Order: sequence, then structure tokens, then C-alpha cells
Amino acid sequence: TPSSRCAMACSRTCSRILGLSLGATALFAAATNTALLFPNWDVTYLLRGLIGRQAMLGSGLWGGGLMVLTAATLISLMGRRHGCFRKSGPCQSMLTALLSSGLALLGALICFITSGIALKDGPFCMFDVSSFNQTQTWKYGYPFKDLPNRNYLYDHSLWNSVCLEPSKAVVWHVGFFSVLLCISLLQTLLVVIHFINSFLGLFCSLCEK
Repeated sequence: TPSSRCAMACSRTCSRILGLSLGATALFAAATNTALLFPNWDVTYLLRGLIGRQAMLGSGLWGGGLMVLTAATLISLMGRRHGCFRKSGPCQSMLTALLSSGLALLGALICFITSGIALKDGPFCMFDVSSFNQTQTWKYGYPFKDLPNRNYLYDHSLWNSVCLEPSKAVVWHVGFFSVLLCISLLQTLLVVIHFINSFLGLFCSLCEK
């Protein structure tokens, strides 16, 4: 019927928009994780191996980045009906939609969990151990990880007093990992919308037949 054909066209248009949106978020996630590897835009910390675990894990590069970008490409191709998707039936389209949604959701969740852990543990930086015991020694580590009775995220007085190097380590860490957290949440929302859109497209395709 004309109404079902119109609905299918809208579903394909929605897929194209969702694919482009997911692709853009994937590129932002990769760029954000890359920035975390260069505190204060200084390459020496990376060369010396003085980068935190979560940043080195690179979940924004391969999780929220590459995995989501791959899924976004599939979703966009489905919306444009290029190549092997041109004559694909409803079942094949639904299977592809499920696979692409699952891949994007997995990548987004990995990025979200890693960013949450990173924000909880705090930045990897040089700090004065004498703040925690009687030995005056400077070392690299996670000074906020086991900080008793104080949450550094809410106590901004700790941001410039604990980490000695890199300068503004807390601001850099909190800022970019918060961005990654928001990007992964947005990616999850887009995946849910794509999933619903795919079901509507399948329903309209079956109605047309």
C-alpha cells in the first residue's frame, strides 16, 4: 500500500541519518581518547609510559570508535540500499540490523564502563606520597583511588593540590573521560532508536507483502 511504502522510505531515511550520526560520534570518541594519550598535548608522557590504564586501553578508539563506526557504515548502507543490501529481503535486513545494533551497543558499553571506572579511579599522575604517610617521596600512581572519605570529583580543592605532574592532570582526565561517557550514552540512545526503526521497517515490509 502507499502508506506502507511511505513508512519504509521514512525508515530507510532514518537509517541513513542514524548511520551518519553514529559515525560522527565514533570519530569524536576516537579523537577524545587520542587526546587522553597526550596530557597537555605533550607526547613525552606517552613515550615514557606515564599514561593511565584506561586511557591506554583505548576503548574510545576501538570500542566507541572502530566498532561503532563499522556498525554505522552497515546501518548507512542499509538505508541507502547499496551493494548486497539492494535486493535484501526483510529477514536479511533485520538480521543485519540486529548485528549492527549489537556491535555498536557492545562498543558503546565498553567505552561507557571504561570511562566510568576511569572517573572513579582518578588520573594517573605524580603526587607526594607524604600526603598519605610520613615518607617524603614523589611517585606516579592513582592518588585519588584510595583517598579515604573524600571524593575528588566533588572536592575541587584537590584538583590542583594533589597531582604535581602533568599540570592540570585532573581537569584533563575528568574533562575528556566525561566527554567519552556522554558520547557512549548518546551512542546507546542512537542504537536503541535504530533497533526500533528496524522493527518498524520490518513490520511495514511484511505489510506491503
